[in-house]
Amino acid sequence: MIHTTLQIQNLKCHGCANTIITRLKALDGINNVNVTNETHSVSFDAKNKTVIANATSLLSNLGYPVVGDENPLHKKAKSFVSCAIGRIKS
Repeated sequence: MIHTTLQIQNLKCHGCANTIITRLKALDGINNVNVTNETHSVSFDAKNKTVIANATSLLSNLGYPVVGDENPLHKKAKSFVSCAIGRIKS
């Protein structure tokens, strides 16, 4: 397993964290997902680099691109939707 920590954009609250944790845990090859709102980071153990790339892509699609990646308005809007879903399911 490869332990990975990613700094992500648009992370606001426990709703965001809940969505991120739920969706990343659903990916095959990911374990021990942890989100830290204070540092805007997500960490997890991944089976290989392909799984890390899949996780990064999923985060971006949810509205939480990695710091340094493009963060257009539609990604910011997606993060609000993901946040709301996370609040409802928590």
